[in-house]
Amino acid sequence: MDIIDAIRTRKSIRGFKPDPVPKEILREILKIAGCAPSAMNTQPWEFTVITGNVLENVRRANVEKLNSGEKPHPDHVAAKWPDDSIYRNRQVELAKRIFQLMGIQREDKEKRARWMERGFRYFDAPAAIIISVDKALSEAGPLLDIGAVMQTICIAALDYGLGTCIEDQGIMYPGVLREFAGIPESKRIIIAIAVGYPDGDFPVNKLESTREPVENTTTWCGFA
Repeated sequence: MDIIDAIRTRKSIRGFKPDPVPKEILREILKIAGCAPSAMNTQPWEFTVITGNVLENVRRANVEKLNSGEKPHPDHVAAKWPDDSIYRNRQVELAKRIFQLMGIQREDKEKRARWMERGFRYFDAPAAIIISVDKALSEAGPLLDIGAVMQTICIAALDYGLGTCIEDQGIMYPGVLREFAGIPESKRIIIAIAVGYPDGDFPVNKLESTREPVENTTTWCGFA
């Protein structure tokens, strides 16, 4: 796939076919992603790839904790957007479009709760990649590098017919991942990426999220 087409067509996939993703394909994607840039070539990322019974155990435990009312306590603080900001407005607009495609009414608390569960289940993808860093590093220091490798994973996956969804719900209960995937306490769990073959019939996979025009986000200096 052409790199420009891949960047333009990449989107979050929230419904997957049950078909397993071969280990060798995931290995190749991570090998490619390892070419991502990092500060002074420090390459701070560490990957844990989960599937099969391990993933099912993580899914079940995440949902149990969510439904029990246990407060999420991620290693890495999830993004939060100020109320009445353009960032919050974009988030709300995306949620509205997702719920519309899924036929979820604003007042339907049951369906909204079931939708939230999907994130904690990695959207039922057949595999998930968990990205961690060593706690010896500063909390903010490696985040730019993690963003680079995260994007590269998602772009590379497209060349193998795979879809991805970058999501933090899957790392909200880090103790679950430590228990079932063996991620040690010495590692800070940063983000999860759901991976699998997209289900073309899943309604929300038809969503095309909007982007700000470059004129709204760029200041040009020194040009004639």
